[in-house]
Amino acid sequence: MQTKTTPTTEHLHAHRDGDAKHAHFSEKRSQSALAIALFMTLGFAVIEVLAGFASNSLALISDAGHMVTDAASLGLALLAQLIAKRRPSSSYSFGFGRAEALAAFVNGLAMLAVVGWIVFEAIQRFSQPQPVQGGMVLVVAAIGLAINLVVAFVLSKDSDNMNTRAALVHVMGDMLGSVAALIAGGVIMYTGWMQIDPLLSILVSLLILKSTIGVLRESGHHLMEGVPSHIDYPQLGRDLEAVPGVLAVHDLHVWDMSPGHPALIGHIEIADLQQWPQILAAIKTMLLANHDIDHVTLQAEISGTCEH
Repeated sequence: MQTKTTPTTEHLHAHRDGDAKHAHFSEKRSQSALAIALFMTLGFAVIEVLAGFASNSLALISDAGHMVTDAASLGLALLAQLIAKRRPSSSYSFGFGRAEALAAFVNGLAMLAVVGWIVFEAIQRFSQPQPVQGGMVLVVAAIGLAINLVVAFVLSKDSDNMNTRAALVHVMGDMLGSVAALIAGGVIMYTGWMQIDPLLSILVSLLILKSTIGVLRESGHHLMEGVPSHIDYPQLGRDLEAVPGVLAVHDLHVWDMSPGHPALIGHIEIADLQQWPQILAAIKTMLLANHDIDHVTLQAEISGTCEH
């Protein structure tokens, strides 16, 4: 006679034969890309802030603001990945993978605030132009562009990660900011037209806004447990009902436990419970092949006995 043991948290989270082989985080994600990008971005941000105020260039100050925000973004992304690798606990049975989407959403909100500040400052300068040291802006912007290119290249190696993509949006915004500052410095140095500085700042802000909204939409969809973008929910239901032995499907839910790891729960109506093992095996094979879902929890019910 076997003795019944008290289940532990680790025991409850164990995956046995027949269970999904998912991880509660992406095991292949590396923090090295974010760490390198954070070091380079934060280091140059300090230099660019000082140069921006010294030259009185809004375009350069805006780019410096992007760099500072990027440093915070990269820091949050790195922290989120470390948190996401924590084991599931008695309070968080799905683990901490959703921390990545939360950090991406916070990053997007921070970028909206930065864009708003840039536009506000630029409008003020249209009516009250201020002198700008074009030569200093030109040199610093060129160095900033080179650094942003290197950081973007490093982050692009981990582009499958939602959080890294959010950080990459910030860096792309910085790249555009550096280009704008470069152009502004050249125009001011050779023509003396000061309005080019706030004008290009607004243009860059609008371009960044579009990318930021995309990040907010994706991370918000994940936080709201939306159906993963690669899954056609109505077709999924039809595929389930097409499995031999399945009479009907109801209470069907699909979501991402962590980015790239979809899960499914639902109720399956069948005619004979003795056929359930074979039907379940066929369902799991279909879900993995057609929809890339291997975390499946289904309840079998005799047709006509379930309540709707």
